[in-house]
Amino acid sequence: MQVRPKEVAEKIGEVTQAWSDLRPAKSFAGMTLDQFKAAVKPSIDARNAIDSLDNQLIAAQDQRAAADIESMKQILLMVNAVKGDPEEGEDGELYEAMGYVRKSERGSGLTRKTNGTTTPAPA
Repeated sequence: MQVRPKEVAEKIGEVTQAWSDLRPAKSFAGMTLDQFKAAVKPSIDARNAIDSLDNQLIAAQDQRAAADIESMKQILLMVNAVKGDPEEGEDGELYEAMGYVRKSERGSGLTRKTNGTTTPAPA
C-alpha cells in the first residue's frame, strides 16, 4: 500500500489534535497520547529535516546565483582584456578557445529574407 507523505503528515496532525482536544487522558491500543507522540516522532523529525534541507538548498542556490553574476563580470573583464591585448586580440586562438568566434570568421550579418514563396528555376 503506497502512502503519500503529505497525507501521513496531515493524518498525524489530525489524530494528535483530536486526541489531545477530546480525550487527552484516555489510552487507545495500550498507548497514551504521549506514547503515541513518541511513536510518530521519527516521522515528524524526518519531515523537519527535509524542510531544513530544502531551505538550505534554496539558500545555496541563491548564493550560487549571486556568485555567478560576479563570475560573469570577471569573465567579461578577462575576455575584454584578451581582445585588447596586442599579441592576442579578438582574432587569436585564445579568444576562440574561450568559446568566442574570431573576428575573421564572423559572417557579415547580411541576410536575405524571403517572403516564403520560391519560384522554380527555369529548365
